[in-house]
Amino acid sequence: MDDKVLDRCLGAAYVLLKESGHVDASDLLRTSSATIQHDDYDNINGGTNFWSVMLEVPAPEFARLRSRIKDLEKQITEALGEAIPPTGSDYYAAKLVPIVGQDEDWRASATVTIPRNVRRNILDGLRLEQVNVFGVLNDPEFLSRIYELRRLPSTDSRYKDAAGDIYQHRVNNDDWDDYWIFDDDRFPLLDGPADTFLRFLAETVHPVVRPDREEAAKIVGHYNDQLRQAGWELVEVERIAGRARYEPQPLSSHGHRTFERGKSVADALDAGAIAKQIQRMEYAIEKDPELAIGSAKELVESCCKTILGKMGVDIGKSDDMNDLAKKLAKSLELVPEGIDDQAKGADCIKRILSNLNQIAGNLANLRRLYGTGHGKDGKHRGLQPRHARLAVASAVAFVDFVTATYEERTRTKPGQ
Repeated sequence: MDDKVLDRCLGAAYVLLKESGHVDASDLLRTSSATIQHDDYDNINGGTNFWSVMLEVPAPEFARLRSRIKDLEKQITEALGEAIPPTGSDYYAAKLVPIVGQDEDWRASATVTIPRNVRRNILDGLRLEQVNVFGVLNDPEFLSRIYELRRLPSTDSRYKDAAGDIYQHRVNNDDWDDYWIFDDDRFPLLDGPADTFLRFLAETVHPVVRPDREEAAKIVGHYNDQLRQAGWELVEVERIAGRARYEPQPLSSHGHRTFERGKSVADALDAGAIAKQIQRMEYAIEKDPELAIGSAKELVESCCKTILGKMGVDIGKSDDMNDLAKKLAKSLELVPEGIDDQAKGADCIKRILSNLNQIAGNLANLRRLYGTGHGKDGKHRGLQPRHARLAVASAVAFVDFVTATYEERTRTKPGQ
């Protein structure tokens, strides 16, 4: 049987199933890809060929219908027996086979895990804040951005698929709860694939769904409070009409290395205050970027004072960040005076060390402009987490270098 004949026969079987009220079986036949496989030959009574009509079903749909697969195969097989012209020598049986879509990176998605309690906290937060999950779109419009609603079943016998019953109960009648989707088994947000859950969150703050910039940013902040526990976050990847579009991404391993270096500094200096500032920055970088910027400046200041105190250098009451940085640079000889100007790279070395020294002063200015500790007028707009990450990384680079230098100096000058 060639492909064209097979397709016509499948179409006839689809009509038979649909008219008989076998909605799931007819939908599976319509949406699946079919191939024929020869299974066996029996030479009794003139001989019979046994064929399997292999119907490839999306794996999530197969899983949903797993308990009914045998009954569905039987229904489709009976319809095929009526639809395929009888030859007396061939028998066709339907076989449903789960398959992952070609565009689905199942190896990557399998590594994504979002614990149930994190998901529950996020959904509960949406309820508490009374967020309109679907934004300016109606429910079917929003969900069709993620799911193929016409492949999902209806919970209302009057409609053949999810698109029909959702439109009826949320647009026509509006007799379902605003948060109905949280408890609908067709959209398993609590227990379904983590990548689908993350995509759902990202779509709720898409510019088309939620054009209000500040509202979207606030919701993303709440999401990230919870997602960071699972090693994920929503980050801005581009702008659409001046509005941020977010995508889920694993937390940067570089960011973790930055904090680990900062914690090593605190251990090396045996400074509890520095350890607390590191912890404050780590917590605030996504939740409160301005606090993180202020903490970055305080980290540098504490580091300078701690090392200067260990070296016995006097610190005046009026000394500001620039004064402290200069005293530390001089005491540690951060910008060596003895480098031969003719030596290859000497100028570059001096510039790098000089620029590193300027981090302290620049962080103080950044804190004054955007960080905590200073009153702002009503029109003030704070910086974003990426700016806080820059400030924190700069601060850690500074304290890491000066601490390593201090340790080197104490090894070479034990009496200091």
